[in-house]
Amino acid sequence: MHAEGRTRRALAAASVVATAALVLSGCGAGGGGTAETDAGGETLTVVVEGGGKAELQPIAALYTEETGTEVKLVELPYAGLYDRVSSELKAGSPSFDVAALDAIWLTAFAPGLAPINELFTDDVKSDLFGGLVSEAQVDGEFVGMPVWTNSEILFYRTDLFEDPKNMSDFEAKYGYPLVPPTTWEQYKDVAEFFTRDTDGDGKTDLYGTDVKGAVETEWLATVSQAGEEHMVLDAETNEVTVADDAHKAALEYYVSLLPYAPSGAAQLDWAGSQNLFYQGQLAMMRFWGHAYRQTPDDSAVKDDIGVAPMIGGSGGVAGVPGAWYLSAPSTGKNPEAAKDFIRFAYEHNALSADSSLGLVARKSAFESKDAEAGFENYPALVSTLESSQSLPRPATENWQEIVDSVLVPMLQKAVEPGADTDGLLEEAKTQIEAIVE
Repeated sequence: MHAEGRTRRALAAASVVATAALVLSGCGAGGGGTAETDAGGETLTVVVEGGGKAELQPIAALYTEETGTEVKLVELPYAGLYDRVSSELKAGSPSFDVAALDAIWLTAFAPGLAPINELFTDDVKSDLFGGLVSEAQVDGEFVGMPVWTNSEILFYRTDLFEDPKNMSDFEAKYGYPLVPPTTWEQYKDVAEFFTRDTDGDGKTDLYGTDVKGAVETEWLATVSQAGEEHMVLDAETNEVTVADDAHKAALEYYVSLLPYAPSGAAQLDWAGSQNLFYQGQLAMMRFWGHAYRQTPDDSAVKDDIGVAPMIGGSGGVAGVPGAWYLSAPSTGKNPEAAKDFIRFAYEHNALSADSSLGLVARKSAFESKDAEAGFENYPALVSTLESSQSLPRPATENWQEIVDSVLVPMLQKAVEPGADTDGLLEEAKTQIEAIVE
């Protein structure tokens, strides 16, 4: 369902592994106009991708209770949401008052979105991660308010890491204690250590990690970990950076993990990674933080999962923020009510913590769950998102085309044996330059 939006396949993956309710990949469609009136007063229409409906439901219910305005949440699949918002903004006659938008859409949709600069007070900005504040702006105007965010963090098997023999053997071999890795070097050591034949049949059945070739976001996080300030391209100058030293170092490290990962990396996506981990075939995986609370009951490792911040390279720890924003069309029929709902959603952001994905956007909303059982993933998410290298993807309307036609095909070739990674990045640079020129 997320073929058009590979950056959201982490969410689609969870629905494959657990249940459809787990993620932002809803399959319903809805219609309805905007600014309807009935006996209860005004109605606001909010279009949102599937799982996002659950995130917004408690906020919408409280808004109706406090204002008397009904909030109609219209659920659409990822591609359907993009197509509907795109076509209606271009036509200048939107059937919705508010839209929940993927971060990578903001630049393309910005000409049809209403500025909401007045909502971004100093207090608001101080309670949001820096990457979310910068990502919300297009050409100096704030066009979206973060409603939830995500990042990859480190998942690991506590039963393996806390086993006394593993701890002793690891320290004897590598010279330091077996703990959740924080650096590239430590991650590679741990991945090597746990790649083994556990049942003595001569075949490897436990791998230290996975390598995903069919999605680009994890490699982009590695690029930021290498110290790159402009992943793939500098959106302000259109200078393509994908073949510079940081990108080359990131890809070299990424493929260096292949000996400690299952075969078939070129086709491995988020769903495949989760399946491998939940079936007990991986000691570690780097995955979106929301998955911590979504482990299937029948998973072989359900009670043995630990989480830690994302690993770091020479540039430090870095993930890629996976944020969604609430935006209002500039030609909407009810602009003031739309902005009021967006403001209200920000103020009551913590209500989303107890929903199916358990994702929020405000720092204070994450902090509201400190030490609460079931939210052990929050400190790892916050630590990763607060890292100065957890940078948003380039603000370019060409981003999805770059991902689908260049980055993912390049990665799929790079994870094949004997690949010329430097050559592939040079080729990618030429292709991206043709797209953005």
